[in-house]
Amino acid sequence: MDRTLRSVTTFAVALIVALASGTTQAQERGPAGTVTLSRPDYDRLLDLASRRPGPPDRAPVPAALTRADIRARIANGAVRATMTVDGEVFQTGAVKVPLITNATLLDARMADRPLPLVAEGNSHVAVVSGPATFSATLEWGSAITSTPGRGSFVLPVPPSGSATATFDVPGDQSDLRVLPGLVLRRTSAAGRTIVEATLVPGSSTQVWWSSRETGPAAAPRDARLLSDVKSLVTIGDADLRLVSLVDVTIVQGEPTEIEVRIPAGYELAGVTGGSLDRHEQQGDRVVLTVSAAAARRRHQFLLSLERPSAGGSFKLETAFPTVPAAQRETGEIAIEGVGTLEIQSPENPALRRMDVREVDQALTSVARQSLLSAYRYQRSAAGVPSLALDVTRFPDAAVLAAIAERAVATTLVTTEGRMLTEVSLWLRNRAQPFMKVSLPAGATMLSVDVAGSPAKPAEGSDGMRVPLLRPGFRPEGPYSVSFVYLHAGPAFAKKGDMQLTLPRMDVPVSVVEWEVFVPDRYRADRFAGTAIAADLIDKLALTVSSDVMDAINASAVAVNGQIVGRVVDEHGGVVPGATIVAEVSGQRQTAVSGADGRYTISNLPSGPMSVTSQLPGFKTAQRSLVYDSRPRQVDFQMAVGGVSESVTVTAEAPLVNTMTAERSETFAFTAPNAGVNNMRARDEAQRRAQAQEPSMNVQSLQRRASGVLPVRIDVPRAGSSHRFVKPLVIDEETVVSFRYKRR
Repeated sequence: MDRTLRSVTTFAVALIVALASGTTQAQERGPAGTVTLSRPDYDRLLDLASRRPGPPDRAPVPAALTRADIRARIANGAVRATMTVDGEVFQTGAVKVPLITNATLLDARMADRPLPLVAEGNSHVAVVSGPATFSATLEWGSAITSTPGRGSFVLPVPPSGSATATFDVPGDQSDLRVLPGLVLRRTSAAGRTIVEATLVPGSSTQVWWSSRETGPAAAPRDARLLSDVKSLVTIGDADLRLVSLVDVTIVQGEPTEIEVRIPAGYELAGVTGGSLDRHEQQGDRVVLTVSAAAARRRHQFLLSLERPSAGGSFKLETAFPTVPAAQRETGEIAIEGVGTLEIQSPENPALRRMDVREVDQALTSVARQSLLSAYRYQRSAAGVPSLALDVTRFPDAAVLAAIAERAVATTLVTTEGRMLTEVSLWLRNRAQPFMKVSLPAGATMLSVDVAGSPAKPAEGSDGMRVPLLRPGFRPEGPYSVSFVYLHAGPAFAKKGDMQLTLPRMDVPVSVVEWEVFVPDRYRADRFAGTAIAADLIDKLALTVSSDVMDAINASAVAVNGQIVGRVVDEHGGVVPGATIVAEVSGQRQTAVSGADGRYTISNLPSGPMSVTSQLPGFKTAQRSLVYDSRPRQVDFQMAVGGVSESVTVTAEAPLVNTMTAERSETFAFTAPNAGVNNMRARDEAQRRAQAQEPSMNVQSLQRRASGVLPVRIDVPRAGSSHRFVKPLVIDEETVVSFRYKRR
């Protein structure tokens, strides 16, 4: 029957393995519920089914001790210890368990019955039945080896997983040591010392201790000390704050308490100090309790006092903290105030006026405002001198937290009426965390850059918040803030009117320069609004003196890595259309002077630089300098070409006719008369400047709209630019309107 059962079991296992793995290929399909195996697979399964399981693994050791807890008491020249040993037997039957080596056991018990022990060499072995856990209690005793001022003994430790011990030693100040081992805690009570330690299992631990007897305490010497009190008086809007640094030097004695007397009317706000343990206020006295007085000969405490005061202008009279026990006391007084104050003090022989630059560094580090006055004093028999002041407070005046020295706006107008605008500002910031930008209705912010790094604006109920650099952070001078937004307006018709609006910004702007780029399919005229056409400013600039022009040019702010300048002729007239080439460290950067003769070259590295100004009909002007990446102004004065010179004038950039939006061709001529040819060259240059050719700002914005900005827009590639200027814009919109007509 066993053979039949084995055959059925073998067949069932084969069937399950074949169905689960799916690797057995049936030679022919049988009835439902059956499977056909090959002969090798069938023989292999029979071989696996006939194997008998092996016996279970044996434990590596028959038994083990897990924990030992030793409590030893030293008394009458002997030591007696009670050892509680926990363990476990892993095998079945009686097993020998080693308990302790090199020891004299007085008693051994397990569960309130005697524990049988066997002596094998120097070890005591217990016979325990298992498998089971057990707990045994061993009593051990030994004599103490005594030397003058020291006692010792050797403690055998059971070979357990962990071993801890508690020693009870006579004496209040016994210093007990164990080797090998580690002392964890030491307490004293009732004339004895309790020491807790951890020991090395299975070792013979050396235990020794020494006792110190306390003799009568020596009579304390009189304390003698010196003090130095440095006080800072802060005049607030409605309160008076007094911060005093009390420096005490111990000359004689070991005082544990130092008394400081505080002036009347003040409330103690706090006391700190490195050696201060605690403090207690008793009326007008503060008792400072110090720790480790014998190890310190100098103590420092910082006292903070407050009291209410009258607002506006008032008479101030105040005293200062003092250490009555000090044999000599010196002090300094510094005064600061919140707001705009004027203080006057009558002459006081006890106070000597000092320069605020001589005030101790500890006081200047505590001050938060500029110091107004300072005094020095030394306490006399009459006591600490008081300070009387006449305080006059002036109303605060509004101060600009941030200002933009220049703003450059560029607007691309598409035939669909969508307007893409980039606004770049050169900002000086003192305390403003962000700039509020109120975009026109329906506009969407696309990108923001602050000091050349991308930034994420925050949207509020009254506009967008553009984050600014933290005040005091880099850079120290003006830095650039730019943002790009998209405004969807009405599409162009055959003709009509259109109005453009720049956003309101809560930062004052000295001058706003706005360039509007209109597609070449439309002609724009009849401009109006709150901005002024730039050509009117250029015509006005021709009539003013060079000194005034220098003042106007000074308003154009350059940033690091830029050079700016102006190109003029021998008579001081502006020279537009001149090509400026800057070469430094093998790199070339070019720019063309505008209608006002000004130019800007950016992204320049440091090093020796050569700057050249060229224009057909004029002599080439060149300047050399060492550039250190800081903003630099390089101006040129170009002279007219000589009489015998043959001048060839070639357009540096295609000209755009604002009426037909067609590019002019390159031309050349030879001047038999240099004066006539030079005048023609200058007139041609002015005509090119007045043709409203798009600037580099338009080209840069076109490139950004094509591949950088996250917006799809049909950017016009050809068209005419119209430039406008508005000075001193303070939280207001800049508006330009015009009439257009399809060509």
